Amino acid sequence: MSLISVKNSFAIAPDQRIWEVFLPSHLPSWLTILQDFPSESKIGLFLLIWLVLWLPIALLLGKRLNWKPFQPLAAEQKIPLLVPLYLLVPWLGWLSLLVEGTSLSNYGLYGQWNLLISLCIGVLLGLGGLGMVFTIEGGLGWLKWHRENLNQLGKVALPIFALAVWIALTEEFVFRGIFQTILEEDYHRWVSAMIVSGIFALLHLLWERQTTIPQLPGLWLMGMVLVIARWVDQGSLGLAWGLHAGWVWGLASLDAAQIISYTGKGKDWIIGIHQQPLAGMMGIFCLLGTSFVLWPWL
Repeated sequence: MSLISVKNSFAIAPDQRIWEVFLPSHLPSWLTILQDFPSESKIGLFLLIWLVLWLPIALLLGKRLNWKPFQPLAAEQKIPLLVPLYLLVPWLGWLSLLVEGTSLSNYGLYGQWNLLISLCIGVLLGLGGLGMVFTIEGGLGWLKWHRENLNQLGKVALPIFALAVWIALTEEFVFRGIFQTILEEDYHRWVSAMIVSGIFALLHLLWERQTTIPQLPGLWLMGMVLVIARWVDQGSLGLAWGLHAGWVWGLASLDAAQIISYTGKGKDWIIGIHQQPLAGMMGIFCLLGTSFVLWPWL
């Protein structure tokens, strides 16, 4: 049974425009000007407003966290800075809906059970891909499993899952939802996907550069796979959201609980430079394998 047939069996309603009731019938004149902007200008303005709104908050938090812009972030610094950044997205999304005169469904968010079904399928597919990669690496002696830390995994898994779902939803709404949809107004969908995936990869440099630069090809490929997931899901973000959440949840949980450690027997370019899976061939193979699973439904 295909993904589409599984989802259709749970369909409960046609397209529901959730935020339509919050949109005014007439736009202010200064917003109507933005409607004629090229798609890349709209995205640039979106990112500029996002940065301008977040930067004062980040600077105030940075003083408390002993962090300065353009310096590497420790794990305990990143989440407090990320939270206000992502809390701005609903407002920016509402502004985008105003300018584009569209609905959430056009950005891939539907008020249907289908979205949650796709989310669950995506999480399972994402975790399955990670499981295969780490099983192979363990079998080859490149990493060691620490089963004595399974109790710790049980403690951190649920809160990390909630965080992963929120982060994935926010990023998918912005990149595969708003940006991809806007760019497709002016460009072929594959060109749009390549541009959006490039933006997605480069913006990760905001947090850390030394470990992120080797991951840029992997981050770009990850973005492409997530766009394909949206296309496979008939425009819904559910499958891409689930894949993204599954990857974040799996990697963050294993790291927080210290379930695995690398033995040093594997080459960095294979397992990942700085032990980052997206900076190595195994991570690339995981993404390519996911795309091969999705491709027949495209």
